[in-house]
Amino acid sequence: MEYKKILITGVTGSGGSYLAEFINNNFKKVKLYGISRWHSTSSSKNLESITDKIKLFDVDLNDLSSTFNAIRKIKPDFIFHLASHANVRLSFDNPKAVIDNNISSTINLLEAIRLNNITPKLQICSTSEVYGKVNKKDVPINENCTIKPASPYAVSKVCQDLLGKTYFYNYGMKIITTRMFSYLNPRREDLFATSFAKQVALIEKGKLKYLKHGNLKSTRTLIDVRDAMSAYWYAITKGRVGETYNIGGKKILEVGEFLEIMKSKSKTKIVSKIDKSLLRPTDVTLQIPDTSKFRSHTGWKPIYSFEDSLEMLLDYWRKIV
Repeated sequence: MEYKKILITGVTGSGGSYLAEFINNNFKKVKLYGISRWHSTSSSKNLESITDKIKLFDVDLNDLSSTFNAIRKIKPDFIFHLASHANVRLSFDNPKAVIDNNISSTINLLEAIRLNNITPKLQICSTSEVYGKVNKKDVPINENCTIKPASPYAVSKVCQDLLGKTYFYNYGMKIITTRMFSYLNPRREDLFATSFAKQVALIEKGKLKYLKHGNLKSTRTLIDVRDAMSAYWYAITKGRVGETYNIGGKKILEVGEFLEIMKSKSKTKIVSKIDKSLLRPTDVTLQIPDTSKFRSHTGWKPIYSFEDSLEMLLDYWRKIV
């Protein structure tokens, strides 16, 4: 399909800003729009490099009227729906806030599209967390694996998945769902890898004594955020409407192994200790995806190596510190 106008919800967030940069750097002729919640505490500094290349709309997706008006003005050809409360650990402390926000924002976006009578392609950017605690016999996890959410955040994302399917089947909306596995994203501090990199940088400068961590036994499959955002683009341009796709990398390791690698990259000795406040009541400990369906449908391949990702992660936080 021809596309000229692209909208990203949650564009000032970590993933949304990287996606905006990817599109701007690779597709100069498109018009780029973003939705950012007007009362959000997140900073637009994530978009500093492309401020003049993107038109921002200050909209709270929990408000249907403002969402409707924004969609009416933009009339996008593609929509990437990334806006969500995404901190898994904090969702246990504030379950209602997370669930209300993530479900309400999604149905309002879907209704705004339907009521405006437009037919954009919409990608609902979901998460591997929807699979919950997976049995070893079901690893690697494919898209037909039973959904068993283990956190309030995961419950909200399951609902987003199902809302997308409902609007696809009943209203003929062009919806693709992607389930992203763990990625290395320096702009999102609640991810274990980013937290480790930040703490390493602080310890190197003598601003922190210990590195604090949560569960080290969880097994993750890691991908570079830049590859993850290119995968989102491949999904919406080459993926099949109505399908759900797992997206992830090939680097598999335990969180504890990743911590030891980070320690070895440090310019000084790192002493680490557990912080029980970082432990989840229920943890998802086996996240290894089968991405063969996505790769076969789209032809997508990652570019960045694990070493590239580590270098980006540490360089980012060393510069900030």
